[in-house]
Amino acid sequence: MSNKLKIALFALIAVLLAAAIALGYLWNKSEKQNADMQELFALEKEELENEYANFATQYDELKIRITNDSLQAKLEQEKLRTQQLLEELRQTKATDAAEITRLKKELNTLRAVMRSYVLQIDSLNKINTKLKKENKRVKERYHEASKQITTLHEEKEALTEKVELASQLDAIGIKMFPAKKSGREVRKLKSAKKLVINFTLDKNITASTGEKTIYVRITAPDGNVLTKASGNIFTYENKEINYSIKKYTEYTGEAQEHTLYWDVEEYLQAGKYRVHIFVDGNMIGYNDFELK
Repeated sequence: MSNKLKIALFALIAVLLAAAIALGYLWNKSEKQNADMQELFALEKEELENEYANFATQYDELKIRITNDSLQAKLEQEKLRTQQLLEELRQTKATDAAEITRLKKELNTLRAVMRSYVLQIDSLNKINTKLKKENKRVKERYHEASKQITTLHEEKEALTEKVELASQLDAIGIKMFPAKKSGREVRKLKSAKKLVINFTLDKNITASTGEKTIYVRITAPDGNVLTKASGNIFTYENKEINYSIKKYTEYTGEAQEHTLYWDVEEYLQAGKYRVHIFVDGNMIGYNDFELK
């Protein structure tokens, strides 16, 4: 073999070797780039999955902040949609660029929907806070008004009671003594044929005028009420009680003197007697007397 041919052969081998080395380098570089790209796609997919999962959790947190049933149902619907897209993403290969791109766009849509719900919930919460404050003010005003009404009612009752007391008749100067048939006083109770009761209905311009019934109740020392019949009763403080003497009178508002008589038909023991006088269902006076 000639020297020229040897040189040409060595040159060809050198070129082929350089080409092989260059191709090997390029192939290794491409493999490395592909590995890097796959790792990048995997990381991107993992990050996307985390964002979807985070959105699903945020919907649960938003539901806790509201009590509106309709809005809660919408949030639950969006949460289910997010979970469905997350499941699609998990089943998608990291190298499926088209599907990954689609799911990225879906995520942007979810982000916009989430933002609208956050704004809506914040607005509702502000309105609820305002309503709660207003409700508190209304309750406070209501309690204050109720308190004032109660006070006015109590004042009215007190005033009514004062008016009723002011309009109530008074029996003054009550006296009782034993007497003969003629009405002349006797010293000894055993000589008495009558018990004479004197008193005055005091002047009262606030009292109602017209016909009045006066009831006189005489209680003996033994505690028994002197009465001519068990049916001689009248109403006092929602109870039926006996009276001793009854008299009708026309009251004009001016002072009136009255004298009533109890006919002695029984044995009267010496001791302390008490006389009560009643008009219009009220006890208007009483006095005690020691009869011997």
